[in-house]
Amino acid sequence: MTKQIIFLALCSLLLAPCCAVEAQQTGKIFRIGFLDPSTASGSAVLVDTFRQELSNLGWIEGKNISVDYRFADVKRERLPELAADLVRLKVDLIVVTGMQSALEAKKATTTTPIVIASAPDPVGLGLVASLARPGGNVTGLSSLNPELNTKRLEILKDAVPKLTRVGLLWTPGGGGGDIQLKELRSAAQALKLKLEEIKTQPDPKGLESAFQAAKQIGITIPVRVLERANKVIK
Repeated sequence: MTKQIIFLALCSLLLAPCCAVEAQQTGKIFRIGFLDPSTASGSAVLVDTFRQELSNLGWIEGKNISVDYRFADVKRERLPELAADLVRLKVDLIVVTGMQSALEAKKATTTTPIVIASAPDPVGLGLVASLARPGGNVTGLSSLNPELNTKRLEILKDAVPKLTRVGLLWTPGGGGGDIQLKELRSAAQALKLKLEEIKTQPDPKGLESAFQAAKQIGITIPVRVLERANKVIK
């Protein structure tokens, strides 16, 4: 599932038509906080999709909603401050696009609703009590990545029986990424695969550097992957 689809589903989940009617009748402008660990330019595609899907559901910035955007500029130490700032603004809802953002938002408030665009293991990280009954003030979508990582490597091994090395681009900094990395390491060991871990940052320079590092250690990146990455970061 692409992040664009995730945001579409998120908007559908959050903003039911009855709420739009209520906003139109009362004239209230609901305030949404948007917390992202990346940069404004790096998340431009996601933000555009977010706005478009809100508009499709009858929610238009400046008319019946306002959105306060906060970007950490790939500096995770800024997330607590940004989360606290959104709480001080008394937003009606906080949308988070990463696990670390979700953790900091939850620390900042126990009453303001928090919606996660996508989370690999919200239960394991203590964000919710369970997927069926999350409880508290956090909800959203779970990609269940930890459970799927082993299966992905198994399929890759079946498709390329002689495979011995697999490259992994990952962003350090805790949260869901660390959980996935742990799962991938165990899965790779069980399948007798060497996992080549390449640290990167979710921005153009970080991805370009990661691709160069992959080439230097002899890992080929498919042309389609490069083309898609270039479209996302431009």
